[in-house]
Amino acid sequence: MAQDPGLEQYGYTQELRRSLGFKDLLVYGLIFMVPIAPFGIFGSVFQGSGGMVALAYAIGMLAMLFTAGSYAQMSKAFPIAGSVYTYAGRGIGAPVGFLAGWMILLDYVLVPGLLYLIAGIAMNSLLPAVPVWLWLILFVLLNTAVNYLGIEMTAKVNRVMLVAQLLILAVFLVIGVVALAQGKGRGFSFDPLFNSGTFSWPLVFGAVSIAVLSFLGFDGISTLAEENRDSARAIGRSMVAALVVTGLLFIVQTWVAALLVPDPDKLLAEGDAGGTAFYDAAGVAGGGWLATLTAAATAVSWGFANSLVAQAATSRLLFAMARDRQLPKFLARVHPTRRVPVNATLLVAGVSLVLGLYMQSREDGITLLSSLVNFGAMTAFLVLHVSVVAHYVIRRRSRDWWKHLVAPAIGFAILAYVVINAKVAAQTVGFVWLAVGAAVLIGLLIAGRRPALSGIGGNEEGK
Repeated sequence: MAQDPGLEQYGYTQELRRSLGFKDLLVYGLIFMVPIAPFGIFGSVFQGSGGMVALAYAIGMLAMLFTAGSYAQMSKAFPIAGSVYTYAGRGIGAPVGFLAGWMILLDYVLVPGLLYLIAGIAMNSLLPAVPVWLWLILFVLLNTAVNYLGIEMTAKVNRVMLVAQLLILAVFLVIGVVALAQGKGRGFSFDPLFNSGTFSWPLVFGAVSIAVLSFLGFDGISTLAEENRDSARAIGRSMVAALVVTGLLFIVQTWVAALLVPDPDKLLAEGDAGGTAFYDAAGVAGGGWLATLTAAATAVSWGFANSLVAQAATSRLLFAMARDRQLPKFLARVHPTRRVPVNATLLVAGVSLVLGLYMQSREDGITLLSSLVNFGAMTAFLVLHVSVVAHYVIRRRSRDWWKHLVAPAIGFAILAYVVINAKVAAQTVGFVWLAVGAAVLIGLLIAGRRPALSGIGGNEEGK
């Protein structure tokens, strides 16, 4: 497949290595979202949705598909690294892009620390003799080494980890379905998808705001635009494909697990403070060995596979913003032989380690980080939908009303509802972060350093 025109039309030179095809991008997205992601937050979603955990994931997938559609449109127009920072900056204006990038940083910079923390706690539960802080350090060092070796090494590790996760998921599903057929759990029922006794839209959307955490990561594919060797359309296609595949896996596995929960009434009333609800359900199906296997898989998937690609995506976002002089210049340095943004990679590792070590000392560390990551991503996605309308309908006079107006509007409305109903703590910190970003932007404007993007005024019509 022919490549798209080079970066020169946007005022950049090609520094990163174009070595990733559609399959690599798809695997990257699947690993970032983690096919077994619901294992770790199943209990919270179960309680929040009144037991309709499969419905929460179905609505979450639908909501994210609208967002993936907007990403696909903007990645065709601007096949450049930087994700929503690039799309909002070039679709609406550089100052808006700066604020969008600032908000998505709240997601990208925090999410590796969250993943390391969850994995460290899970590994500590399996091997209590090894403290959480030591697991954090080990995971950070391992992932940084792999990312430093180059994007090809990251892609190879991704493929191995994806196969391992799918095998473990298949084991759980087969044993779980057999157990239900044998009369274990509550037997087959549609209650995890719809229960008229507990259903209400506010209840389900409250759970969706938690379930959305499992879908975050498909957008990370857009940060690899300058390492994609195929057409820019491969970015959008791989996003949609990754969402559909993981969404279906999420629905099936949570449906089976919900029917195997040993005490659903207690889980609804008291929640899942220990984060073991899924493993308890696995224990009902196959015994202690399956509970241990699913717990260990969660730890390795979140602490190694997921955080590996999260670190890679975050470093590319920092690289893109630094290249445009909207972050310190040293973050734009690319290793001469590895062709990776080395300083940005090391900075992400350092921040993740410090953040993880601090949050592991707080009782609400995981909950606080999760809500902050969600809030940062959702607000940035809102700007993304607006940028589609601004670039295509207003600037280019597009008459493809579905792709460029109706679909972005629906996606915006769903996300706005989630943001409005987010936890107060997340809203407070999120808006404080936005205020700090606005203050930085005002400072740049006063100092005569108005955010600007290279190549504006050139060929930006997309493909």
